[in-house]
Amino acid sequence: MSTVEKAVRADLREQMFALGRAARAAAALLTRSSTAARNRALVEAAAAIRSGRDAILAANAADMARAKAQGLSGAMLDRLALDAKRVEAMAAGIEAIVALPDPVGRIIAEWERPNGLRIQRVKVPLGVIGIIYESRPNVTADAGALCLKSGNAVILRGGSESAASSQAILACLVQGLKGAGLPEAAIQMVPTQDREAVGILLGEMGQYVDVIVPRGGKSLIARVQEDARVPVMGHLEGICHTYVHAAADLEKARRIVLNAKMRRTGICGATETLLVDRACAQTHLPAIAADLAKAGCELRVDGFKVDGAKAARPEDFGHEFLDAILAIKVVDGIDAALDHIRRFGSGHTEAIITEDVTAAERFLNELDSAILLHNASTQFADGGEFGMGAEIGIATGRIHARGPVGAEELTSYKYIVRGSGQTRP
Repeated sequence: MSTVEKAVRADLREQMFALGRAARAAAALLTRSSTAARNRALVEAAAAIRSGRDAILAANAADMARAKAQGLSGAMLDRLALDAKRVEAMAAGIEAIVALPDPVGRIIAEWERPNGLRIQRVKVPLGVIGIIYESRPNVTADAGALCLKSGNAVILRGGSESAASSQAILACLVQGLKGAGLPEAAIQMVPTQDREAVGILLGEMGQYVDVIVPRGGKSLIARVQEDARVPVMGHLEGICHTYVHAAADLEKARRIVLNAKMRRTGICGATETLLVDRACAQTHLPAIAADLAKAGCELRVDGFKVDGAKAARPEDFGHEFLDAILAIKVVDGIDAALDHIRRFGSGHTEAIITEDVTAAERFLNELDSAILLHNASTQFADGGEFGMGAEIGIATGRIHARGPVGAEELTSYKYIVRGSGQTRP
């Protein structure tokens, strides 16, 4: 590394450490802030997003132009794109977060010991959260709002393709903080797209950052999990399965499968593999496949002949397409379906379509994915749909949080013990 390169890196490191110091100071102030102040900041941020819609859309148009010139896929462009409806959804999502109970300070358990000690387990913020995400600019609003609601400071690092959009949204969040008299550094964004900044955030800022939350593709998640020296709230690929059981209602199955795959193909809750029970394949699969093909979905099928479909390759199973492509496999009963999901799934979201309650309960009880659904689309794997207002991501790990990560999941707890002079014998 040359002298110039070393100087550049030292300057970048100092910039990142300055973010960390400011975030840590803001987190300390947030622990003393009231629910009313944090809610007021969110209300004003939502209003700023609405009033700043034109500026946000102009910034997004610039991002979209650059992304198209760089040849981003249709799925990535869909994730990046904003319109008036999506901007309004961001504002409404923040208002939904305002309406949620404040998790901070909530007593989740209390008891008294025989010696008279009174013990409480109380919810507290995690502290400073680093969130690394890719092309979806709405994550800026969701993540900033959820962290503020739960009393955490946050350092955001969005993808380069959404940089202008994210900065425009961040300005609205900061406006809300100012209006409520809260520290502007409670919500910050890494000011550079230099990948080295991410390395510094992951590997050198343990004194400032308490947890990292990655939200993005396989390569991003792998880098974060490999390089992080602070705890990571895991979010793996969304390799979601929908299983059409032998006792599935055909019309219900057609509606659910079409929605699960094609409502939005670029989100992590989109179904990537359809499993169809051989016992109903002849009656159900042709109609389901016709619906999907009509909607523009490419079908890759194993174990059944479907007109116009391609033969599935082994690598199509366990693959996150994030596009209008669906792997389909005909399986011999629920045991085969469960085995396939355990082998190829990512632990994100799975659905069964059936009128057989016993089969449904077995599916729900025997699989260990973060989200399991019966007779509903996998696209409901979303914090907003769960009544959380929004989410930072879908956690697929088994420690701390699983499923949609909302304000409640961005807290830990501490023990408060009150005595009257007790000493330990």
